[in-house]
Amino acid sequence: VRLVKARTENRSSSLTSQALVCTTPNGGIIVKDTSPNNPGVLAYIPQEPVLRNDAMQEGVSAKVIATLAPLSASTCAPVSVSRAPFRDSYSYQTITLERPDHGNQWHAPIQCVLMLPKTARNGSNKPPLIVLPHGGPHSVSTASYMPEWAFLCAHSGYALLLVNYRGSIGFGQAAVEDLPGNIGDLDVKDVVHAAQHVVDSGVVDPNLLAICGGSHGGFLAGHCIGQYPDMFKAACMRNPVTNIATMVTSTDIPDWCHIESLGLGTYDWSKFNVPTVEQLKVFYNKSPIAHSHNIKTPTLIALGLRDLRVPPSQGIEFYHLLRSQGVTSKLLTYDDCDHPIGAVCSKADHWINIKRWFDEHVV
Repeated sequence: VRLVKARTENRSSSLTSQALVCTTPNGGIIVKDTSPNNPGVLAYIPQEPVLRNDAMQEGVSAKVIATLAPLSASTCAPVSVSRAPFRDSYSYQTITLERPDHGNQWHAPIQCVLMLPKTARNGSNKPPLIVLPHGGPHSVSTASYMPEWAFLCAHSGYALLLVNYRGSIGFGQAAVEDLPGNIGDLDVKDVVHAAQHVVDSGVVDPNLLAICGGSHGGFLAGHCIGQYPDMFKAACMRNPVTNIATMVTSTDIPDWCHIESLGLGTYDWSKFNVPTVEQLKVFYNKSPIAHSHNIKTPTLIALGLRDLRVPPSQGIEFYHLLRSQGVTSKLLTYDDCDHPIGAVCSKADHWINIKRWFDEHVV
């Protein structure tokens, strides 16, 4: 919900992402306001304007209480110099396009966030593109600031495409319910359709595409390089789902495997669901491993060895499979991390390795 009306800094776009951080003892709220190329601010809104009947339509004024530092999405720090050079080093825009007609029930458009560096790598007129499908799949990419996106775009000169494929939240319940039972198909088609649209627009180098994602985003990366083996020059997968048939009895969310693969209403919450032979076949066929024989894309896999959500055996299995097929691949493991790979040192190491992998295999 957008509440903040006042701005203290000029922005390259009016589109920002706002999130409720907390409430205050006197009934006010603290809001975080960011955009893809601006770490943003924390702002305080008193109780009275929040409760106004027209607050949602008209917005309310807010008092900035802290400025977020560019190198962290959570640490408040004073900024002694202007951030204009950082903010102006890349731009962003939203893209709305019709979905491909593949029997989908929900006909709302795909929405993406495209980030473009001001200066492309090596003086080229068009930057390489990294496609970034989010995890979940029932999550969403917003127009908010992420340090890793800034690192890849502003520092490294890559264009970034954040795709809200079918199943993303924020577009109504029908959008969410369209995907269960159709993973590995509709979501893959949406990601490829969005990437091709950006390529056809002429703003990126059509020969320099890469893909990067974690969890279900890694699942989509694996599918894309298997189903479209000539489209991407490199891939990075973080704690990816690669073989649902071997994941279903070792994950802490077996319901995810059943519902996303078989559809809504297919999981009995009252008992432990042992998969049948028929279900295992569906799980396998909806997984990236079913298309792995086509893969030739250099692939980096990063795993948190404490991950209970997507067990590290998923990525290890996929890594050894790629190696056996002669595919250039690399495995990173982080002993101290679970699903997000969120420990500061591990996260920094992971994204530096992603950047180096793409530098080596894309450009």
